[in-house]
Amino acid sequence: MGKGLSGAKIIIYPPKGARFKPEENIIIGNVALYGATTGNAYFNGIAGERFCVRNSGAKAVVEGVGDHGCEYMTGGQVIVLGETGRNFAAGMSGGVAYVYDVDGLFEKRLNKDMINLYRLVECADEDIALVKAEIEKHVGYTDSPRGKFLLENWNAELPKFFKVLPRDYERMLNAFKKVEKLGLTGDEAALAAFEENLKDLASAGGK
Repeated sequence: MGKGLSGAKIIIYPPKGARFKPEENIIIGNVALYGATTGNAYFNGIAGERFCVRNSGAKAVVEGVGDHGCEYMTGGQVIVLGETGRNFAAGMSGGVAYVYDVDGLFEKRLNKDMINLYRLVECADEDIALVKAEIEKHVGYTDSPRGKFLLENWNAELPKFFKVLPRDYERMLNAFKKVEKLGLTGDEAALAAFEENLKDLASAGGK
């Protein structure tokens, strides 16, 4: 589903009148949004394994994923409003994921080899506003009960959200912020950010 998505919007939700809880049932299969490059997706239900593998630019909201979610992801944005399977973010080198840790076990399922993990409540206001706005869109498109619950109890549930950010990607983003303050733009900014990143790597001993 959505393999190689390169634009448009995908919205999937259970049939009207369905009696099962979307946040507890799979609605799309394995390798959804594999290799997606642009576009948006809103899924009122759980995805199978290897969700958003090699995603390089699409944005998605889903209510749970199986094993190996966001594997080898290089860009884009994923918001998971529920449980993940094991090995989440393995080989993830770009993009960002936000995860609602509904059962308190997310850190045990996360592959920490290449990423930094933050509590969303401790992140910038822009991150918090972004996640809330995407959940609002998700509810608008899918009528998600889980999304409605989160919005109605936002202050209480916010501490359960995590931000997953690849370590090298974050270093490059910080380098761009530094050079932008100097007034550089375009290719000049990219080159300066690359050089700044190399300096940071050298000072950190290449780690």
